[in-house]
Amino acid sequence: MTDFYLIIGLGNPGKGYADTRHNVGFRVVDELARRYGLTFGRKERKAVVASGVILGKRAILAKPQTYMNLSGEAVRALVDFYKVELSRLLVISDDLDIPLGTLRLRKSGSAGGQGGLKNIIQHLGTQDFNRLRFGIGRPPGRMQPKDYVLQAFKGDDVILAAQMVDRAASAVEVWLTEGIEIAMTRYNGSVDEPKPVAKAKLTEGEQDGGQTG
Repeated sequence: MTDFYLIIGLGNPGKGYADTRHNVGFRVVDELARRYGLTFGRKERKAVVASGVILGKRAILAKPQTYMNLSGEAVRALVDFYKVELSRLLVISDDLDIPLGTLRLRKSGSAGGQGGLKNIIQHLGTQDFNRLRFGIGRPPGRMQPKDYVLQAFKGDDVILAAQMVDRAASAVEVWLTEGIEIAMTRYNGSVDEPKPVAKAKLTEGEQDGGQTG
């Protein structure tokens, strides 16, 4: 095994899909590439990849070019080619069952109806790999999910989605440097939900009820 970390964002190739809800995984790895000056300049194992050092870790960013529901072909090929331990694999996908504005990191689990994750589980033969699920919410009214995920974000959702892409990239950074447990503690949940913070050491005046004379 190698010391590479493999971060795979799921989506569909082609400019026509670039801003759709299904392509938030692509957007997160694009943001990571932007932060660290990496370029998706080559195609390997049915994916376009960018490689370099992120916060001291040797990392490979990948965007499968197989279309969403065949993502496992690229993921398995990349894992085998780079000899990546599954503990160092992170897959980023959209999730209909999670509201927009919410992230959920997990160490393992079912596909939950997400076709790309389902195909990855089939090709890897296990559910035990890290994933970051990016909530996109349920379709309105009677709209079919397959139509909804291929639509672009609209209205205020455009701004919120951009904020969540940035937040998701930061969650990946914490996963790389501090591990999945810490990343889960800091980033699981809604962007509006308060997170536990360490208690600051009280000054002598504060310990006395704030009376300073």
